[in-house]
Amino acid sequence: MNKKNKLLRIYKVLSFALIIFLQIYWYKWTRKPEAEWEKLWERIGKRFRKTLFELEGLLIKVGQFISIRSDLLPSPFIKEIQDLTDKVPPSKWSEIQKVLDEEWGEEGSKKVRSIQEEAIASASIGEVYKGILHDGTAIAIKVQRPEIQSIVQTDFRTLKILLWFVDHLVPIPKGLINLSVLFQELKQVIERELDFSKEKETLLYFRERYKDREIVKIPAIHPELCTKRVLIMEWIEGKRITDLETINEMGPYKEEVAQRLVKVFLPQWLEPGIFHADPHPGNVLLSRGGEIILLDFGMAGELSKKDAAHFQALIESFLAKNYGKTVEVLSHLGFLLPNADSKMVERLLNEWISIDLADLKEMDLIKLKLEINDLIAALPIQVPTRFVFLGRSFITIEGIVRQLLPEEELIHLAKPVFTEWLSTQGSKWSFYWRAIQSQPLFKIFHSITEFLDAPQKYEQLKETEQRREFQFAVYESRKKRFFQLFLLGLIGMGTSYYLTEDLLLKIATALSGLSAVGYYVSSYNLSKWLKYMPEKRR
Repeated sequence: MNKKNKLLRIYKVLSFALIIFLQIYWYKWTRKPEAEWEKLWERIGKRFRKTLFELEGLLIKVGQFISIRSDLLPSPFIKEIQDLTDKVPPSKWSEIQKVLDEEWGEEGSKKVRSIQEEAIASASIGEVYKGILHDGTAIAIKVQRPEIQSIVQTDFRTLKILLWFVDHLVPIPKGLINLSVLFQELKQVIERELDFSKEKETLLYFRERYKDREIVKIPAIHPELCTKRVLIMEWIEGKRITDLETINEMGPYKEEVAQRLVKVFLPQWLEPGIFHADPHPGNVLLSRGGEIILLDFGMAGELSKKDAAHFQALIESFLAKNYGKTVEVLSHLGFLLPNADSKMVERLLNEWISIDLADLKEMDLIKLKLEINDLIAALPIQVPTRFVFLGRSFITIEGIVRQLLPEEELIHLAKPVFTEWLSTQGSKWSFYWRAIQSQPLFKIFHSITEFLDAPQKYEQLKETEQRREFQFAVYESRKKRFFQLFLLGLIGMGTSYYLTEDLLLKIATALSGLSAVGYYVSSYNLSKWLKYMPEKRR
């Protein structure tokens, strides 16, 4: 198949989506049992995976993006695509040479003594080659794939059409996910990844951030040879941490490597700033000296100061078992669905969380995350779109750690790293204060203060939820009425055409046109409101 044929790409994707929609509607119509649904989603996942590797381009990135939305999609489907790797056959060397000549010109080409024509790594957006400068310095040359800009734009248009149909025809629970925001988030990340100058800036940011950390190694940049389509970095030798040979060589050193991984990434997840959003095994290597090597900063996200503060408050509320505060923070972050009963969520949290945080020896981030996974699956909780890539980063590192250590050792892995990080957030006294708050005696004080503050907090939460539900109902009601008027206009147009009534035809046409405009405006207002809803709730 010719991947550069735009019409063929669009046809392949849309026809695949149509078949899926028809299958899902048929299963709903015939009321298939749960076991049949699981088999269907498994088949869809396998075919989806096959289609992605056939088409390559942006679609593999879309598959990786979808694979971390286990809070929204069926587990049999997720299971089939969760290990998607962005690895595709390399381009012809003549095409790569053409890109280098266009970007460097004659002067730039003279600065590189030689380049190996066989790609070291090849992904959907870029390929990496090894080169040598005239002074003998080994370099890694990342080159953008030829024609990728055109392919990505075609895929964006296809996805936009597809998401429009999903948003209007597929019965997704309202308030569960905002597809337009999801699309814009993906588009922003991919467009950033297509501009290698952005990746250069991110790489320099991480070099500055970790300049005093001996456990991390990040390649240096050769800025004089970098362009928007070419990135030149220091060549660093390293082994994949997940290779069986590497794991066997580590021996008892595996636990220290795992802890170093958590030390490197934990601050990225909880402190304001940029985080590495694609730390798969090919981008996280181990040097001979035991340093964690970070590569490929094309896919990166940013955690705002406000969100970082809320995440830290969320952890503190879990440590202190102050679940009223937990619910409040979850609401601020946008994790609670519009119809969530705040008091019910607080009560379930209180009954469910089994981690004994009063015992600091058992304090562990991995176990805490496993508890939160169960909560997300059972409670009216969603993962806001802006945290999708943060979740991807966490899940990927967790997968690497699980390959290094057996299940029983994970409980004790993150404890020293997590407690060390907590002790750096303010004074040591604040850390001990949080520990004291988790003690049974202190819970009495919490209960009293919560009891006194409960009426006011409950009324505020109730009022906020009622305002949101009312506003959402208004937008939905307007959309429904405009759609009904639009259908009525179409029926009128058909009737007037059959009866040859010109006046009725004009009235029906005007009604259809105005109602279509009204429906579009209402849909736009609703999508805009959903996009900024988490901010308004603050």
